[in-house]
Amino acid sequence: MYNGQGVTGSSEALGGAAWNVVGHTYTPKLLSDNAFIWHAVVPPETFVPPHVHPMQDEWIYVLEGNLEVDFGYEEGNVIANRAGPGDMVRMPMGVAHGVYNRSGKEATCVFGVSPSGKIFELFGALDGVTDPDELVRLSARHEVNFLPPPPGAE
Repeated sequence: MYNGQGVTGSSEALGGAAWNVVGHTYTPKLLSDNAFIWHAVVPPETFVPPHVHPMQDEWIYVLEGNLEVDFGYEEGNVIANRAGPGDMVRMPMGVAHGVYNRSGKEATCVFGVSPSGKIFELFGALDGVTDPDELVRLSARHEVNFLPPPPGAE
């Protein structure tokens, strides 16, 4: 764990790590038993498919650009919530959500989860993984559950 005092500089990452996860670049900034925080560069037209964190609350603080976070999967009434610079997105434990950059421009943000759980290890395992089935399998082993594709999805 990297729970000691100090500063993680703007161009630094814990342990020098940086991961390519679903086309996003994730750079870890803080890791303790209680929280994991990472900087993310989210290219246009990329997304994190709908998923659930059964053991963690998650949040996103948008620095630049725009994201949409969809909720309502459980009720079958999905609603996109738009977030721009300075906005905080809250994704409570157990609530399904998907994160999308539909803006046509890059977005940067800070993600966090509490408690940290197995997300740090998950990102290391997912670095560069492009096979959707493998992404789902590895995520489930690290306490993140992806929703099945909706009926009729290709």
